[in-house]
Amino acid sequence: MFTRRATLASLAGLALSALPLRAQDLKRVTVALDWTPNTNHIGLFVARDKGFYREAGIDVEILPYSDTSAATLVANRVADFGIVGSIGLFTQHTAGADLVATYAVVQTETGRLVFKGDRADIKSPKDLDGRTYGGFGSAWENALIGSLIRHAGGKGEFETITLGTSAYQALENGAVDFTLEVYTWEGVKAELEGIKQGAFRYADYGVPDQHTTLIGSSRTFLRDRPGEAKAFIQATRRGYEFAVDHPDEAVDLMVAANRDALTDRGFVRASLQALIDGGYFRTDDGIIGRIDPAKMEAIGSYLLNAEILKDADGKLVSRKPDFSGYFTNDLLEAL
Repeated sequence: MFTRRATLASLAGLALSALPLRAQDLKRVTVALDWTPNTNHIGLFVARDKGFYREAGIDVEILPYSDTSAATLVANRVADFGIVGSIGLFTQHTAGADLVATYAVVQTETGRLVFKGDRADIKSPKDLDGRTYGGFGSAWENALIGSLIRHAGGKGEFETITLGTSAYQALENGAVDFTLEVYTWEGVKAELEGIKQGAFRYADYGVPDQHTTLIGSSRTFLRDRPGEAKAFIQATRRGYEFAVDHPDEAVDLMVAANRDALTDRGFVRASLQALIDGGYFRTDDGIIGRIDPAKMEAIGSYLLNAEILKDADGKLVSRKPDFSGYFTNDLLEAL
Protein backbone atom coordinates (compact mmCIF):
# COMPACT_ATOMS: atom_id res chain seq x y z
CA MET A 1 0.00 0.00 0.00
CA PHE A 2 2.82 2.41 0.88
CA THR A 3 4.60 1.70 -2.41
CA ARG A 4 1.36 2.21 -4.36
CA ARG A 5 0.69 5.54 -2.64
CA ALA A 6 4.26 6.69 -3.21
CA THR A 7 3.99 5.78 -6.86
CA LEU A 8 0.71 7.65 -7.26
CA ALA A 9 2.14 10.68 -5.47
CA SER A 10 5.21 10.61 -7.71
CA LEU A 11 3.07 10.44 -10.84
CA ALA A 12 0.92 13.30 -9.59
CA GLY A 13 4.04 15.37 -9.03
CA LEU A 14 5.24 14.67 -12.55
CA ALA A 15 1.85 15.63 -13.95
CA LEU A 16 1.89 18.92 -12.09
CA SER A 17 5.44 19.71 -13.23
CA ALA A 18 4.40 19.05 -16.81
CA LEU A 19 1.62 21.63 -16.69
CA PRO A 20 2.43 24.80 -18.64
CA LEU A 21 3.35 27.79 -16.56
CA ARG A 22 0.62 30.39 -16.29
CA ALA A 23 1.42 33.93 -17.36
CA GLN A 24 1.17 35.15 -13.77
CA ASP A 25 3.77 32.57 -12.71
CA LEU A 26 6.40 33.85 -15.13
CA LYS A 27 9.08 36.27 -13.96
CA ARG A 28 9.26 39.40 -16.12
CA VAL A 29 12.63 40.25 -17.68
CA THR A 30 13.29 43.17 -20.03
CA VAL A 31 15.98 43.50 -22.69
CA ALA A 32 16.77 46.69 -24.62
CA LEU A 33 17.95 46.78 -28.23
CA ASP A 34 20.90 48.89 -29.34
CA TRP A 35 19.44 49.65 -32.79
CA THR A 36 16.43 48.89 -34.92
CA PRO A 37 15.87 45.11 -35.20
CA ASN A 38 18.57 43.31 -37.17
CA THR A 39 20.20 39.90 -37.29
CA ASN A 40 22.41 40.63 -34.27
CA HIS A 41 19.15 40.40 -32.32
CA ILE A 42 17.71 37.29 -33.96
CA GLY A 43 18.35 34.96 -31.03
CA LEU A 44 16.18 37.12 -28.77
CA PHE A 45 13.18 36.97 -31.09
CA VAL A 46 13.62 33.24 -31.68
CA ALA A 47 13.86 32.52 -27.96
CA ARG A 48 10.73 34.54 -27.29
CA ASP A 49 8.59 33.28 -30.15
CA LYS A 50 9.69 29.63 -29.95
CA GLY A 51 8.76 29.66 -26.27
CA PHE A 52 12.28 29.13 -24.92
CA TYR A 53 11.91 31.96 -22.41
CA ARG A 54 8.55 30.70 -21.25
CA GLU A 55 9.96 27.21 -20.78
CA ALA A 56 12.66 28.78 -18.60
CA GLY A 57 10.01 30.42 -16.42
CA ILE A 58 10.42 34.00 -17.64
CA ASP A 59 8.34 36.44 -19.64
CA VAL A 60 10.76 38.51 -21.72
CA GLU A 61 9.84 41.89 -23.13
CA ILE A 62 12.09 43.13 -25.95
CA LEU A 63 12.14 46.90 -25.56
CA PRO A 64 12.26 48.94 -28.79
CA TYR A 65 15.33 50.94 -29.69
CA SER A 66 15.34 54.45 -28.24
CA ASP A 67 17.58 57.51 -28.23
CA THR A 68 18.96 56.39 -24.85
CA SER A 69 21.60 53.71 -25.29
CA ALA A 70 20.81 50.19 -24.12
CA ALA A 71 23.89 50.31 -21.89
CA THR A 72 22.56 53.41 -20.12
CA LEU A 73 19.12 51.82 -19.70
CA VAL A 74 20.72 48.76 -18.11
CA ALA A 75 23.06 50.73 -15.84
CA ASN A 76 20.11 52.77 -14.57
CA ARG A 77 17.89 49.69 -14.05
CA VAL A 78 15.36 50.71 -16.71
CA ALA A 79 16.15 47.43 -18.51
CA ASP A 80 17.42 44.19 -17.02
CA PHE A 81 19.57 43.31 -20.04
CA GLY A 82 20.64 45.16 -23.16
CA ILE A 83 22.53 44.74 -26.41
CA VAL A 84 25.76 46.68 -25.91
CA GLY A 85 28.82 47.35 -28.00
CA SER A 86 32.15 46.39 -26.50
CA ILE A 87 33.42 49.98 -26.70
CA GLY A 88 30.37 51.27 -24.86
CA LEU A 89 30.81 48.56 -22.25
CA PHE A 90 34.43 49.50 -21.57
CA THR A 91 33.92 53.25 -21.54
CA GLN A 92 30.80 53.23 -19.36
CA HIS A 93 32.02 50.58 -16.93
CA THR A 94 35.30 52.46 -16.49
CA ALA A 95 33.35 55.65 -15.79
CA GLY A 96 31.54 53.88 -12.96
CA ALA A 97 28.37 52.56 -14.61
CA ASP A 98 26.82 49.41 -13.16
CA LEU A 99 27.31 47.47 -16.37
CA VAL A 100 28.79 44.04 -17.03
CA ALA A 101 28.87 41.82 -20.13
CA THR A 102 27.10 38.47 -19.73
CA TYR A 103 27.00 36.99 -23.25
CA ALA A 104 28.98 37.42 -26.47
CA VAL A 105 26.55 37.79 -29.36
CA VAL A 106 29.41 37.65 -31.86
CA GLN A 107 32.73 35.91 -31.42
CA THR A 108 34.77 38.16 -33.71
CA GLU A 109 34.84 41.69 -35.11
CA THR A 110 32.02 42.51 -37.54
CA GLY A 111 33.14 46.03 -38.41
CA ARG A 112 35.41 47.20 -41.20
CA LEU A 113 36.56 50.39 -42.88
CA VAL A 114 35.11 50.73 -46.39
CA PHE A 115 35.54 52.89 -49.49
CA LYS A 116 34.29 52.76 -53.06
CA GLY A 117 35.63 49.74 -54.87
CA ASP A 118 36.77 51.71 -57.92
CA ARG A 119 39.17 53.89 -55.91
CA ALA A 120 42.54 52.97 -57.42
CA ASP A 121 44.17 55.63 -55.22
CA ILE A 122 43.36 53.76 -52.00
CA LYS A 123 45.44 50.62 -51.64
CA SER A 124 46.37 50.86 -47.96
CA PRO A 125 45.07 52.69 -44.88
CA LYS A 126 48.00 55.10 -45.21
CA ASP A 127 46.33 56.39 -48.39
CA LEU A 128 43.53 57.75 -46.20
CA ASP A 129 45.76 60.53 -44.87
CA GLY A 130 44.13 63.85 -45.76
CA ARG A 131 40.89 62.17 -46.91
CA THR A 132 37.37 62.81 -45.60
CA TYR A 133 35.68 60.36 -43.26
CA GLY A 134 31.92 60.21 -42.87
CA GLY A 135 31.23 59.02 -39.36
CA PHE A 136 29.08 58.82 -36.26
CA GLY A 137 30.80 61.23 -33.88
CA SER A 138 32.54 59.04 -31.29
CA ALA A 139 36.06 59.33 -29.91
CA TRP A 140 36.54 55.63 -30.63
CA GLU A 141 36.22 56.19 -34.38
CA ASN A 142 38.99 58.77 -34.49
CA ALA A 143 41.30 56.64 -32.37
CA LEU A 144 40.56 53.55 -34.45
CA ILE A 145 41.07 55.16 -37.85
CA GLY A 146 44.15 57.05 -36.75
CA SER A 147 45.78 53.86 -35.50
CA LEU A 148 44.91 51.99 -38.72
CA ILE A 149 46.55 54.67 -40.82
CA ARG A 150 49.65 54.92 -38.62
CA HIS A 151 50.04 51.15 -38.50
CA ALA A 152 50.17 51.19 -42.31
CA GLY A 153 52.85 53.91 -42.34
CA GLY A 154 50.73 57.07 -42.57
CA LYS A 155 50.38 60.06 -40.25
CA GLY A 156 46.83 59.36 -39.15
CA GLU A 157 45.49 62.74 -40.24
CA PHE A 158 42.04 62.96 -41.83
CA GLU A 159 38.95 65.16 -41.87
CA THR A 160 35.77 64.00 -40.14
CA ILE A 161 32.18 64.84 -41.03
CA THR A 162 29.54 63.49 -38.65
CA LEU A 163 26.71 62.08 -40.75
CA GLY A 164 25.31 59.07 -38.90
CA THR A 165 23.77 56.43 -41.12
CA SER A 166 23.66 58.86 -44.05
CA ALA A 167 27.41 58.29 -44.30
CA TYR A 168 26.68 55.28 -46.51
CA GLN A 169 24.83 57.41 -49.04
CA ALA A 170 27.57 60.04 -48.82
CA LEU A 171 30.16 57.39 -49.59
CA GLU A 172 28.26 56.17 -52.63
CA ASN A 173 27.81 59.66 -54.08
CA GLY A 174 31.42 60.63 -53.42
CA ALA A 175 30.78 63.22 -50.69
CA VAL A 176 33.15 61.36 -48.36
CA ASP A 177 36.11 59.09 -49.07
CA PHE A 178 35.52 56.36 -46.49
CA THR A 179 33.38 55.25 -43.57
CA LEU A 180 32.93 52.36 -41.14
CA GLU A 181 30.28 49.68 -41.51
CA VAL A 182 29.09 46.43 -40.01
CA TYR A 183 29.92 43.87 -42.68
CA THR A 184 27.15 41.46 -41.69
CA TRP A 185 24.50 44.15 -42.20
CA GLU A 186 25.49 47.17 -44.30
CA GLY A 187 28.16 45.15 -46.12
CA VAL A 188 25.74 42.39 -47.07
CA LYS A 189 23.21 44.96 -48.24
CA ALA A 190 25.84 46.58 -50.48
CA GLU A 191 26.69 43.19 -51.99
CA LEU A 192 23.05 42.44 -52.73
CA GLU A 193 22.66 45.83 -54.40
CA GLY A 194 25.75 45.29 -56.53
CA ILE A 195 27.72 48.08 -54.88
CA LYS A 196 31.44 47.34 -55.06
CA GLN A 197 33.44 48.22 -51.98
CA GLY A 198 37.04 48.12 -50.94
CA ALA A 199 37.59 47.30 -47.29
CA PHE A 200 40.23 47.11 -44.57
CA ARG A 201 39.80 44.75 -41.62
CA TYR A 202 40.82 46.31 -38.33
CA ALA A 203 42.73 43.23 -37.17
CA ASP A 204 45.00 43.42 -40.24
CA TYR A 205 46.29 46.78 -39.05
CA GLY A 206 47.07 46.41 -35.38
CA VAL A 207 43.63 46.53 -33.75
CA PRO A 208 42.82 43.56 -31.48
CA ASP A 209 39.92 41.34 -32.44
CA GLN A 210 36.89 41.86 -30.23
CA HIS A 211 33.37 40.75 -29.40
CA THR A 212 31.76 43.66 -31.23
CA THR A 213 28.31 42.98 -29.78
CA LEU A 214 27.50 41.72 -26.29
CA ILE A 215 24.53 41.33 -23.99
CA GLY A 216 25.04 43.29 -20.81
CA SER A 217 23.32 43.49 -17.45
CA SER A 218 23.97 45.20 -14.13
CA ARG A 219 25.72 43.67 -11.14
CA THR A 220 22.69 44.74 -9.15
CA PHE A 221 20.31 42.64 -11.25
CA LEU A 222 22.66 39.65 -11.27
CA ARG A 223 22.91 39.82 -7.48
CA ASP A 224 19.21 40.37 -6.77
CA ARG A 225 17.71 38.03 -9.39
CA PRO A 226 20.29 35.34 -10.17
CA GLY A 227 17.75 32.72 -11.19
CA GLU A 228 16.04 34.89 -13.78
CA ALA A 229 19.41 36.14 -15.03
CA LYS A 230 20.71 32.65 -15.70
CA ALA A 231 17.39 31.53 -17.19
CA PHE A 232 17.45 34.48 -19.59
CA ILE A 233 21.01 33.95 -20.80
CA GLN A 234 20.63 30.20 -21.28
CA ALA A 235 17.32 30.52 -23.14
CA THR A 236 18.87 33.29 -25.25
CA ARG A 237 21.73 30.98 -26.16
CA ARG A 238 19.12 28.41 -27.27
CA GLY A 239 17.66 31.11 -29.50
CA TYR A 240 20.97 31.82 -31.22
CA GLU A 241 21.76 28.12 -31.54
CA PHE A 242 18.39 27.59 -33.20
CA ALA A 243 19.07 30.47 -35.61
CA VAL A 244 22.33 28.86 -36.71
CA ASP A 245 20.80 25.40 -37.10
CA HIS A 246 17.46 26.50 -38.60
CA PRO A 247 18.14 29.80 -40.40
CA ASP A 248 15.02 29.84 -42.58
CA GLU A 249 12.61 29.37 -39.70
CA ALA A 250 14.57 31.84 -37.57
CA VAL A 251 14.35 34.51 -40.27
CA ASP A 252 10.63 33.89 -40.70
CA LEU A 253 10.13 34.39 -36.96
CA MET A 254 12.14 37.59 -36.87
CA VAL A 255 10.53 39.11 -39.96
CA ALA A 256 7.06 38.24 -38.65
CA ALA A 257 7.87 39.98 -35.37
CA ASN A 258 9.19 43.12 -37.09
CA ARG A 259 7.15 43.54 -40.26
CA ASP A 260 7.42 47.32 -40.28
CA ALA A 261 11.20 47.39 -39.87
CA LEU A 262 12.22 44.27 -41.83
CA THR A 263 10.54 44.38 -45.22
CA ASP A 264 13.18 42.51 -47.25
CA ARG A 265 13.31 38.87 -46.16
CA GLY A 266 16.03 38.03 -48.69
CA PHE A 267 18.33 40.63 -47.18
CA VAL A 268 17.71 39.40 -43.62
CA ARG A 269 18.34 35.82 -44.73
CA ALA A 270 21.59 36.79 -46.47
CA SER A 271 22.75 38.70 -43.39
CA LEU A 272 22.11 35.69 -41.15
CA GLN A 273 24.00 33.45 -43.57
CA ALA A 274 26.98 35.81 -43.44
CA LEU A 275 26.94 35.58 -39.64
CA ILE A 276 26.80 31.78 -39.83
CA ASP A 277 29.42 31.33 -42.55
CA GLY A 278 31.79 33.81 -40.93
CA GLY A 279 31.76 32.00 -37.59
CA TYR A 280 30.35 35.05 -35.84
CA PHE A 281 27.60 33.32 -33.82
CA ARG A 282 29.25 29.92 -33.46
CA THR A 283 32.94 29.28 -34.00
CA ASP A 284 34.32 26.23 -35.83
CA ASP A 285 34.94 24.53 -32.48
CA GLY A 286 31.35 25.11 -31.37
CA ILE A 287 31.71 28.11 -29.08
CA ILE A 288 28.56 30.22 -28.82
CA GLY A 289 27.88 32.98 -26.33
CA ARG A 290 31.11 32.63 -24.35
CA ILE A 291 33.15 35.77 -23.73
CA ASP A 292 36.87 35.30 -24.43
CA PRO A 293 38.91 36.79 -21.55
CA ALA A 294 41.95 37.28 -23.79
CA LYS A 295 39.93 39.34 -26.27
CA MET A 296 38.50 41.48 -23.50
CA GLU A 297 41.95 42.09 -22.05
CA ALA A 298 43.36 42.98 -25.47
CA ILE A 299 40.67 45.45 -26.53
CA GLY A 300 40.58 46.98 -23.04
CA SER A 301 44.32 47.59 -23.15
CA TYR A 302 44.01 49.03 -26.64
CA LEU A 303 41.36 51.52 -25.46
CA LEU A 304 43.51 52.46 -22.47
CA ASN A 305 46.54 53.14 -24.66
CA ALA A 306 44.37 55.08 -27.13
CA GLU A 307 43.28 57.34 -24.23
CA ILE A 308 39.62 56.45 -24.64
CA LEU A 309 38.93 55.29 -21.08
CA LYS A 310 37.93 57.95 -18.52
CA ASP A 311 36.89 57.73 -14.89
CA ALA A 312 33.70 59.02 -13.27
CA ASP A 313 35.18 62.54 -13.16
CA GLY A 314 35.92 62.54 -16.88
CA LYS A 315 39.67 62.21 -16.35
CA LEU A 316 41.77 59.86 -18.45
CA VAL A 317 42.57 56.60 -16.70
CA SER A 318 46.33 56.15 -16.37
CA ARG A 319 46.44 52.78 -14.58
CA LYS A 320 45.08 49.69 -16.27
CA PRO A 321 41.79 48.57 -14.70
CA ASP A 322 41.08 44.94 -13.87
CA PHE A 323 39.21 44.07 -17.06
CA SER A 324 38.17 40.67 -15.68
CA GLY A 325 35.50 42.53 -13.71
CA TYR A 326 33.92 43.87 -16.89
CA PHE A 327 32.33 40.55 -17.84
CA THR A 328 31.20 37.16 -16.59
CA ASN A 329 30.63 33.75 -18.19
CA ASP A 330 28.96 32.35 -15.06
CA LEU A 331 25.43 32.55 -16.48
CA LEU A 332 26.34 30.14 -19.27
CA GLU A 333 27.04 27.38 -16.78
CA ALA A 334 24.40 24.65 -16.49
CA LEU A 335 21.46 25.32 -14.23
